[in-house]
Amino acid sequence: MSLFNVAKFGGTSVANFEAMSRCAAIIENNPNTKLVVSSACSGVTNLLVELANGVVCEQERTKIIEKLADIHQAILAKLESATESAVEVQKILDTVTRLAEAASIQESTKLTDHLVACGELMSTHLLAQVMRERGINTVRFDIRQVLRTDNSFGKAEPDVEQTALLAHEKLIPLCQEFVVVTQGFIGSDEQGNTTTLGRGGSDYSAALIAEAVKAEGLEIWTDVPGIYTTDPRIAEKASPIPEISFSEASEMANFGAKILHPSTLVPALRHDIPVFVGSSKEPEKGGTWIRHQVQSSPLFRALALRCNQTMVTLRSAKMFHAYGFLAKVFEILAKHKVSVDLITTSEISVSLTLDQTDTAGGAPELPAAARQELEELCTVEIEQNLCLVALIGNNMSESRGYAKKVFGTLEDLNLRMLCFGASPHNLCFLVHESVARHAIQKLHQELFEV
Repeated sequence: MSLFNVAKFGGTSVANFEAMSRCAAIIENNPNTKLVVSSACSGVTNLLVELANGVVCEQERTKIIEKLADIHQAILAKLESATESAVEVQKILDTVTRLAEAASIQESTKLTDHLVACGELMSTHLLAQVMRERGINTVRFDIRQVLRTDNSFGKAEPDVEQTALLAHEKLIPLCQEFVVVTQGFIGSDEQGNTTTLGRGGSDYSAALIAEAVKAEGLEIWTDVPGIYTTDPRIAEKASPIPEISFSEASEMANFGAKILHPSTLVPALRHDIPVFVGSSKEPEKGGTWIRHQVQSSPLFRALALRCNQTMVTLRSAKMFHAYGFLAKVFEILAKHKVSVDLITTSEISVSLTLDQTDTAGGAPELPAAARQELEELCTVEIEQNLCLVALIGNNMSESRGYAKKVFGTLEDLNLRMLCFGASPHNLCFLVHESVARHAIQKLHQELFEV
């Protein structure tokens, strides 16, 4: 079949009936959109994660499940023909009740994935019906039939080759006849167990699906009109970026820009699929195109902020002029499946930050068993309540004087763990969370508001 477009809608874009109606209008306005990927309705995943963490009190569990029911019932109440959708949503809510009770007895990552996936399973029943009632020839599809992953529950790794084969067999034929509505964030392993791609993984799964069906474009619809020079909620004069390269956008996503999941652009980059980011609330405002080649590459492109950072500092005199110390450290971290984000070293110490990749959210923690093994090698210090500030740009490592401008602007702040030079696209450092927004505001004013 001819190439087509994939559109992904985030939680705020499918928050209620009015929001879903705006999504349907966007789909109507682009006849090339044949595949729609939806998140859970806004707030639903947080409620499901709360249940998955184990709510012992039955009354509290009931209150949370009632909140979930109310969110979806409000949409059902505005549908012209809600009977079938209501039955399907209720089945899923019954599953939520059963799984929440099990989680109150004993938590598990496998159970958590099954539970939190229910948000997307419900929202897609509702969005598909909204589209049908607007006259769009729509079918709902369970993406777990196609998006194959390993069984690393909470942060599953996709099987790209198997996903492509299954998409060719089961998904592409449907797109020839219908506009297909399916779920982001979730997949399944070889045994059919439900898996998730990690918190915020809907964008990533949409890109994986776009890659699998060989789409000509991927649209990410959220609550802001594109990518900005920084979060407009932090810096009022943040401005939209019409066009940005894959490299720059990847850096922004990796360093905390919440508009994109860090892994989203990898599948798009592999097959050179242009990605558009826009607001479903204000589609007329346009958005940001992410492409392999862009017309301008400024020294400073954007600022990103990522909080809930955990810094681990390892110190030992044995490091001095020694061989293999870091190898032992990373062997221990790999053994306990600890993902490292940033790292800096000196003669007798190494500092690193832990990456947060799973569904649970919050500050990542060093497992007790890993800490115990590390303490046999060296002293271990752990600091939390930190935020990562990242300045994204181009050819920064080859430009003179920019670091002076950056650090001079922040001379009154205590900066930790400076990292620059390894990439031409970023300079980053840690600050205490209490001054993180102030750091972003000062840098944005100095570097972008001139």
